[in-house]
Amino acid sequence: MSETTAAAGKPLPAPFVPLLQTNAAIGEPRPVRLLLIGFTLLFLGVFLLLPLAAVFGQALASGLHAYFAALAEPDTRSAILLTLLTAAIAVPLNTVFGVAAAWAITKFRFRGKDLLITLIDLPFSVSPVIAGLIYVLIFGSRGWLGPWCSAHGIRVVFATPGIVIATVFVTFPFVARQLIPLMQAQGTDEEHAALTLGARGWRTFWHVTLPNIRWGLLYGVLLCNARAMGEFGAVSVISGHVRGQTNTMPLQVEILYNDYQFVAAFAVASLLALLAFVTLGLKTFLEWRHGNELAALRGH
Repeated sequence: MSETTAAAGKPLPAPFVPLLQTNAAIGEPRPVRLLLIGFTLLFLGVFLLLPLAAVFGQALASGLHAYFAALAEPDTRSAILLTLLTAAIAVPLNTVFGVAAAWAITKFRFRGKDLLITLIDLPFSVSPVIAGLIYVLIFGSRGWLGPWCSAHGIRVVFATPGIVIATVFVTFPFVARQLIPLMQAQGTDEEHAALTLGARGWRTFWHVTLPNIRWGLLYGVLLCNARAMGEFGAVSVISGHVRGQTNTMPLQVEILYNDYQFVAAFAVASLLALLAFVTLGLKTFLEWRHGNELAALRGH
């Protein structure tokens, strides 16, 4: 029956299409498939699992007491708190910016839209070290705004504000870039329907737009948070490496390692890895718990 349908030039029934696509996808010889799978697992083992195992192995080499003692050091505690504070400021700012930018780009027509998209992608193409140097040139003692900041008692470079600004710069594309394709695929029909029924802008956003993008938004927030906590280059330039004051967790790892405090360095590194695992776990849980809704969003 299917051959007759195909010979007549008619499309195959829906149940046959996934079958043909699946057979085409796995039609390689068995040795080729095993080779590809084995290479993938070997690559992940060498470049991901083995380094992680080494980090936790070195962190626990002297026992749990030494591990927790290293994390309890005053400078390390300060680095942990500064990292959390930086993420707590940068992530909400980038969330607001990402939603606003994605909404403007996907829901409105205006001149300069392509330029705005290019600027959003700028941190992906600029080295974080260069980003940190730019802010030093702007807010440093001999920078464009440095003398004015000094005259008004505002410290940016070698202080927490500079670390936050640098982190915001390197992480602001994540939320916007997660939402723009999703909102483009969804279109504006539902918003137009809500406006036609009398809903105003904010009500349309809270009751129509936000529910449709909530999982994509949460994905972007998780990625933004992970990058904010792990940022090294830009923060390294603008922080000044002041112990107990401007060192975040990645910078503290470098300082401890250079001081030959290997157990403490790997302990802090393992804490960063655990934060990454929490992020990955939340992402996996969302995919498992709300898989149908995520698939429906991708299918728009």
